[in-house]
Amino acid sequence: MALPNETMARSPMLLLSGTANRPLAEEVAGELESSLCKATIRRFADGEIFVKIDENVRGRDVYIIQPTNPPAENLMELLLLMDAARRASAARITAVIPYFGYARQDRKDQPRVAISAKLMANIISQAGADRVLAIDFHQHQLQGFFDLPVDHLYSAPVFTNHYRLKGLKNLAVVASDVGGAKMARGFAKRLDATFAIIDKRRTAANVAEAVNVVGDVEGRDCIIPDDMIDTGGTMAEAAFALKRLGAQDIYICATHALLSGPAVERLTQAPVTEVAVTNTILLPPEKQFSKLKVLSIAGLLAKAIGYTHSDQSVSALFD
Repeated sequence: MALPNETMARSPMLLLSGTANRPLAEEVAGELESSLCKATIRRFADGEIFVKIDENVRGRDVYIIQPTNPPAENLMELLLLMDAARRASAARITAVIPYFGYARQDRKDQPRVAISAKLMANIISQAGADRVLAIDFHQHQLQGFFDLPVDHLYSAPVFTNHYRLKGLKNLAVVASDVGGAKMARGFAKRLDATFAIIDKRRTAANVAEAVNVVGDVEGRDCIIPDDMIDTGGTMAEAAFALKRLGAQDIYICATHALLSGPAVERLTQAPVTEVAVTNTILLPPEKQFSKLKVLSIAGLLAKAIGYTHSDQSVSALFD
């Protein structure tokens, strides 16, 4: 029962992080002038994950920062941290997922396949999330897979600011395929550039072939944006196709740098000036190379968390 003249106070914020991208979480905490909650995350001898939150979370708004890129233990850490927070009586749990893994299988496009994106949404909801905050889903309709509020952020402002500082002139933004056309048009509008699109044929999973380029790229600097770089085949093929048509400097940008398998070798050999990515995924030294430029999205995440915590509109970030 409330005491006379008692005022309702906002639940204090608590930031948690798994081990998938601790440096990003620490940078976000610094932007918020806060610190990460102490937690114990270790493995049993058989590889099972043990999670314990080492501070009181009762009645607090908990923000768990953890991308779910491979290995699958990253997803398990997120689920276990949410479960621990829920059982410790957190007031509200927000899953801050810079990279949402298992998102590419978002429909049943052939017989007897899993729709992994929907399954991941269900699991995260059941584990105790009250809200999800993520950056650049592979498909925007993934927001509808959750039966809880989703704040979907875009990294485009980070990249466009980066390219504005370069002062590029006579610029074309090129979509690597039809699926990336909307993103590319957005970049072109913000950078006052022309738009082109690559007609791509995918012969197998992770295998792409650039067939044709629709639009004028001759004599122009080109930017190829995408949401992720996995094996780098699409981006490398696109760069070679643009170079054959007379493009000048070619810049590649992608929010999520998975850089699987031959990606580093392909991008190193491709005729590109720079490959810009964000730090949604922690890149080990062996996946870094001279053309790579890593931009931080910690400021964007920190603002989104701050706005969410103070019940302000997150969409104000894109005004």
